[in-house]
Amino acid sequence: MAKCHRNDVGSIVLDHRYSAKNATTGVHFRLWNSRSASSFRRIIIDAVSCSGTSRYRSHRRSHDAGELNSTASSASGSQREKRQVREKSEKLSDLLSTTESETEGEAKKKEDALVELKRVVKELREDDSTKRQMAAAKVRSLAKEDSEARGTLATLGAIPPLVGMLDSEDVHSQIVSLYALLNLGIGSDANKAAIVKIGAVHKMLKLIESLDATDSSVSEAIVANFLGLSALDSNKPIIGSSGAIPFLVKTLKKLDYNDDNKNSFQVKQDALRALYNLSLFQTNVSLVLETDLVSFLVNAVGEMEVSERVLSILSNLVSTPEGRKCISGVRDAIPILVDVLNWTDSPECQEKASYILMVMAHKAYGDRQAMIEAGIGSSLLELTLVGSTLAQKRASRILECLRVDKGKQVSASATVSAPICGGSSLAFMMKPGGGGKGYLVEDEDVMMSEEKRAVKQLVQQSLQNNMLKIVKRANLRQDFVPSQHFASLTSSSTSKSLPF
Repeated sequence: MAKCHRNDVGSIVLDHRYSAKNATTGVHFRLWNSRSASSFRRIIIDAVSCSGTSRYRSHRRSHDAGELNSTASSASGSQREKRQVREKSEKLSDLLSTTESETEGEAKKKEDALVELKRVVKELREDDSTKRQMAAAKVRSLAKEDSEARGTLATLGAIPPLVGMLDSEDVHSQIVSLYALLNLGIGSDANKAAIVKIGAVHKMLKLIESLDATDSSVSEAIVANFLGLSALDSNKPIIGSSGAIPFLVKTLKKLDYNDDNKNSFQVKQDALRALYNLSLFQTNVSLVLETDLVSFLVNAVGEMEVSERVLSILSNLVSTPEGRKCISGVRDAIPILVDVLNWTDSPECQEKASYILMVMAHKAYGDRQAMIEAGIGSSLLELTLVGSTLAQKRASRILECLRVDKGKQVSASATVSAPICGGSSLAFMMKPGGGGKGYLVEDEDVMMSEEKRAVKQLVQQSLQNNMLKIVKRANLRQDFVPSQHFASLTSSSTSKSLPF
């Protein structure tokens, strides 16, 4: 197709006008006539097509330019994304390489530590006593704060040779092995059980028998071991039946509570805590009572630095009939325990002392009378007002026991006149809670006139009313009255019915 311009249509129209004007001449008429209609239409179409194509091409060029700009922008964004991905990849690569190097470093460190532990355990089995001592000291150091090392050393077999070192005659070997065993047992029930199972307790007690009386270092280490090993329940009966309790009591009694020596104070605490652990096991209570520990503990209640632990042990012992009898049999035991209720600066001691007194008041009439004689009423009233929640509950239970007992004395006691002998009057009194058993006493009521008996009855009723007022002032429960249920509890022989 010939090249077209925008003025092609105009030139065609001009040619037509020029030909019409000069039609007479005939010159251009033939030229115009020679062009057929189809040719004319083709020329117009070509002209229009050229114009449209031109516009299309212009639009295409602008569209292509936009696409180019868009493509350039997309290329720029793509490059930016690639650069970010590359930077992230580089950072990730650096992190992975760092982590890999750290992992390799940790793995190497653990491998070296394992090699070291194997070497230490191997040296524990050497015949050279010096090497064994050094290895035991290393075990003591490694197991002191590293729980993983404790487990690994036990797995590698460090416990048997350390226990075997207790048979040594060298005091230094004995001490270093004792403290190594102590550290191996820290926080590990499996190691505690393994140490006892292999016979360490009996070796320790055998070692005590051969100790020089002036040497206390080995004794202190053994006390510390008994404390750690007795924390495991399965070890309590084994240690208790082995003879460790008399040793702990003897060690405790030798210590001076006024001694300011730091080691002496620590040994006292360790011995008391070990005895507390052992007394938690019911069978060991009878073994404790075979010693004179109870009287020692009752007299040590006033020592403030050990009072709470002493009362904790007595709380375990009072759970058995033998323990209650032993405690009440100690001179001034009830007044000492009642005095603890006034220690307003030590709520823990108040709670423990009130528990001991509550169990004793719940079980024994004689102990209730001793409490009344010691002036427990005012102490209990104060405790129900200003004591801790637990101490208030226990104090209210003791008040209930005492009030029920007072009611029994007034209403349940029966008197039967007996013949007058030798100018005195006798009466048959029913023992409160005695199961029908009675005894003959000189009854002042028989010798009294009717007026005096009436006055005494009024006094007893007044005491009863005063007790009710105390209960109300203490803001106790609304149902705080004697009941058949409580009467049945007081006749029970077990302390499990006590909720507090």
